[in-house]
Amino acid sequence: MSAFLDLAMFAALIVAILSGFPVAFSIAGVAVAFAYLGWALGKMDISLLGAFGQRVFGLLTNDVLIAIPLFVLMGAVLEKSRIAEALLETMGRALGGLRGGLGVSVILVGALLAASTGIVGATVVAMGLIALPTMLRSGYDPRVAAGIVCTAGTLGQIIPPSTLLIILADVMSNAYQQAQYAEGRFAVEALSVGQFFAAALLPGMRLVTLYLAYVLVRGQLRPGDMPAARGAGPAVTRAEMARAILPPVFLILAVLGSILGGLATPTEAASVGAVGALLLAGARGGRYRGLILSAAGALGLLVLAARHVPVRLQREDLALGEMLAGGGYGVLTAFGALGVIAAVANLARNRTLQGALDATLTMTAMIFATILAAGMFSLVIIGLGGEERIAHWLENLPAGATGALLVTMALVFVLGFFLDFVEISVIVLPLVVPSLILMGHDPIWLGVLLAINLQTSFLTPPFGFSLFYLRGVAPAEVRTWDIYRGVAPFIALQAVGVMLVWFLPGLATWLPAAMF
Repeated sequence: MSAFLDLAMFAALIVAILSGFPVAFSIAGVAVAFAYLGWALGKMDISLLGAFGQRVFGLLTNDVLIAIPLFVLMGAVLEKSRIAEALLETMGRALGGLRGGLGVSVILVGALLAASTGIVGATVVAMGLIALPTMLRSGYDPRVAAGIVCTAGTLGQIIPPSTLLIILADVMSNAYQQAQYAEGRFAVEALSVGQFFAAALLPGMRLVTLYLAYVLVRGQLRPGDMPAARGAGPAVTRAEMARAILPPVFLILAVLGSILGGLATPTEAASVGAVGALLLAGARGGRYRGLILSAAGALGLLVLAARHVPVRLQREDLALGEMLAGGGYGVLTAFGALGVIAAVANLARNRTLQGALDATLTMTAMIFATILAAGMFSLVIIGLGGEERIAHWLENLPAGATGALLVTMALVFVLGFFLDFVEISVIVLPLVVPSLILMGHDPIWLGVLLAINLQTSFLTPPFGFSLFYLRGVAPAEVRTWDIYRGVAPFIALQAVGVMLVWFLPGLATWLPAAMF
């Protein structure tokens, strides 16, 4: 029995999570119980748990993961301020008159919200409340409508910026360094979040293309499933379209442009996104609109000017022009700060800020608590010999490196039926990825394959999070079975997306190689 404690530990974890007990406590509780069981049976050295303090310190000082609460705040502000809702309503009116047009608009809005918020729950709930009733009133098959809404909402996990890619980048970078140490290399290379953002961009867009193609083809072959919308509302003017689309597009350009253009690290870009979301939402609050928009322009000008004419004010040999430029930058900074204060005041007045901060705190606490508990879990697994068992198992699979990767992808897919992407990322992947990299798989390419696979976990019943989010807001006429059946074709499209990246690795590796 003691020889299989590591396997029993995984089984106990799944049982604890499925019991409904909070995930972070389930992970930590199972880890502590099996640590003492292993110690009592002479299978584990209990002093190994002393390394947990170092893991906690490493997590709290991890510059990469600091970006998570900032990106979550950005998405929460956009969702609570109804910017996302306005975008969805406008696109629905613009495309609703086409056969399958409402489905197309939901997917396009999902892609835009993915690139500007990255929060699956907020996107699915918003589209479930706004788009789903309209689609049903227009005669859409409930299964088709539910599948489109659920799937469009998950794009926030594969299109950067996303919490999945941030966590995955940290896991893959650590695994890559472990693999290099195992090869005897001590001048190791690290991987950045920016590389994974760049790597996921083209595959994410390819998934959007697959979804759109499916909706349009099905609309032509089975027009009764997706008829043109009835009563979609008055025609959308160019001004309305610009007011709905330009704010999130500007935010996308500010965040992703600063990362991919080399202007900022992902953490700095997350700060840009959070401040930009506050300014955009505050400008809709009524007061100080001119001041807030002017402040946004001043901050944009500051970034561009400092990029082309950098000034180091701590130097003693500054020329007159540099001193004047520094003074100008100070004025722009002060004006921008005034605009941010005005935006925050607007959001606090209409209670938007409080809701956004509450959502940010809840989600961030959940993610970091899970990562901390997973650190304890992985230590115990290592102490019980699970890491060596998995490495030996992968190395001895038929078909070598390809067989090992196929089995890993199948394992991640199956675990996605029961576990959240955070749990799979921080518990399972650190155990298998170093061996896969040592077998010769490119870590960037491997990371994108795993990201698409993990995105699918939001759609797979019975515990797919998108399914739960939609079930909570869907009308009574949409049955749970309709939601499950509706996402089935999109799960197949996810498999197609994985195969495209598998057989065309340049989709994932070309852009990061060109930019980094």
